[in-house]
Amino acid sequence: MLLPAEFASLFPAESASLLAGGVAAGLVAGTATCTAVQGGLLMGLADGRHGRDPALVGWFLVGRLASYTVVGALLGLLGSAVSLPPQARAVLLVAAGLMVVVFAVRLMRRRPAGCAKAQPAAPRRYKAPLLGAATILVPCGVTLGMEMIAISSGSPVAGAAVMAGFVAGTAPAFALLGYVLRRVSRTGLARLAGVVAIAAGLWTVGAGVNLGGWIHVPEAPAASGPGERSVTVWATREGYRPAMVTARAGVPVEVIFKLVDQGCTGTVSIGGRDVALPATVRLPPQRPGSLRYVCGMGMYTGLINFV
Repeated sequence: MLLPAEFASLFPAESASLLAGGVAAGLVAGTATCTAVQGGLLMGLADGRHGRDPALVGWFLVGRLASYTVVGALLGLLGSAVSLPPQARAVLLVAAGLMVVVFAVRLMRRRPAGCAKAQPAAPRRYKAPLLGAATILVPCGVTLGMEMIAISSGSPVAGAAVMAGFVAGTAPAFALLGYVLRRVSRTGLARLAGVVAIAAGLWTVGAGVNLGGWIHVPEAPAASGPGERSVTVWATREGYRPAMVTARAGVPVEVIFKLVDQGCTGTVSIGGRDVALPATVRLPPQRPGSLRYVCGMGMYTGLINFV
């Protein structure tokens, strides 16, 4: 049995503060973004008779807590070596969006509970924790910020604490969403919910395509006058302001990202790497043309026009 002093040595004050910070970030900033991006995976629990079991939502949350805690510990131990690059996350976003569409179509094809045929009552309970664990592969913007904190902590205990706290903060929203999905799946509203879920799934696919840079962006028109060696971009909830800036080609350039609001724009993917904001990104000399950057969720895009 651990004495209080021994427990404190294993779970230092820094980890406790990171745990509290993760809970706060989940409650304040992560609720809307994470349920929007990852909530579609809960649709899989509304498929079939076993989807009516309220305990499955709990198992979903258990799986989510386990995967986030393990990844947080690995990030704290090994740092950025175990984090996914933007291109890999883009592929996972596309795959997750397609999975949500499949779940939605299956939900729409189900009959309401009153006219449904009898189904086998053997629930596949492993499905719920696996779906919950899979949410770590489809991170929202705030999740990426928590991962950056876990990496910078340099401690597996601190990394696990911040990620576990974040999951705890978002748990009430996921539990409420799971309850709504279970109730809707028993009624004729399942078709309407399926249409909304299909739209969300296609939105996720589009975000993945945007994050991967697979959308052709036309070259920005040449600006008059010389570009700057240092430009400032403000990250807001509605995107990056200004969305297009002009910088000088052929010389090193500093891009100063200032954070206005917590959200998906708090992490930016630029030059093939993720950067947690606020930050100053120093770019090597660039050729004339446009450099595209995007938020960690693939939702908002900005352009740097080098002239």
